[in-house]
Amino acid sequence: MTRAIIVPPMPSPEALGELKQWLALTGSREDAMLERLIGAALELCEGFTGQLPLQATCEEVLGVANGWQTLMTRPIQAIVSVQGIPAEGARFALAAAAYAIELDGDGGARVRVLNPGAAGRIAVRFVAGLAPSWTGLPESLRHGVVRLAAHQHRARESVAGQGASDPVPPAAVTALWRPWRRMRLA
Repeated sequence: MTRAIIVPPMPSPEALGELKQWLALTGSREDAMLERLIGAALELCEGFTGQLPLQATCEEVLGVANGWQTLMTRPIQAIVSVQGIPAEGARFALAAAAYAIELDGDGGARVRVLNPGAAGRIAVRFVAGLAPSWTGLPESLRHGVVRLAAHQHRARESVAGQGASDPVPPAAVTALWRPWRRMRLA
């Protein structure tokens, strides 16, 4: 199963403003780098919490199977389309009667292919995310993203081997994100 982000979340001037305020920066010389740090912090937030923070249009490709298949991304707001992918040739839209969808109360979704036709795989396109924009994101998640981006900004100046490449978010960040963490049993 693979996921692609088809329409990413819109860059947020509010997020950049909060990070610059946290770092006490006033100029715009480092804005592009700070925006990349925010993006990386949002990705780590998703990895830690198991939930896509900001709303985006995504697509997951699954093999055709008889039973229900769970999409990995959460929380899913809506399924937009289901397409068949044949071994050769172009994708095609599966008829609504050819598949079934279930959305769970916890943000999960499952898809079941009833009649795949020539498809060996399917592409499920959907909208997912906790909030439509930065300002709609819960305060603890926003603050954790800002703190992590600030931590990475400051760590770029550290001497190698002294925390500059620490792959684990700082404890203050994980404490902010922990209430939002969703664990899955395999």
